Amino acid sequence: MLLYLTTWLNVYQKSVILNYMINQNEESLNEIFHALANDTRRDMVRMMAMEERTVSELAEPFDMSLAAISKHLKVLERANLVERVINGRTHICRLKTESLSQATEWLNFYEKFWSKRFDLLESELMKAKRKEH
Repeated sequence: MLLYLTTWLNVYQKSVILNYMINQNEESLNEIFHALANDTRRDMVRMMAMEERTVSELAEPFDMSLAAISKHLKVLERANLVERVINGRTHICRLKTESLSQATEWLNFYEKFWSKRFDLLESELMKAKRKEH
């Protein structure tokens, strides 16, 4: 019985924790990429990358209501890309770079993967070219 419990804790628990972390990471990435899939939200992120903005400042360049801008901000907040601080009636929004870093890490992994694949392709093409001559 003790051996079974020890095995369960050492093997099963680790896989449960790892799966939970992977699932949490996937959900987080899904939220981030969903939020960034919209051009209005990407423009808002670009604006906040320069400096924190009020909701009114974020709404200014867009032809939409404050309610629509607020909905876009809520999507960015759910993705943990934006932090909103309320000071009286003024809502100040700032970019949270941790989530963007998470997305960047994911993209960098695949950039390295495809770079290696293209390097292999180039190598094979060079071999084929040498064989022709």
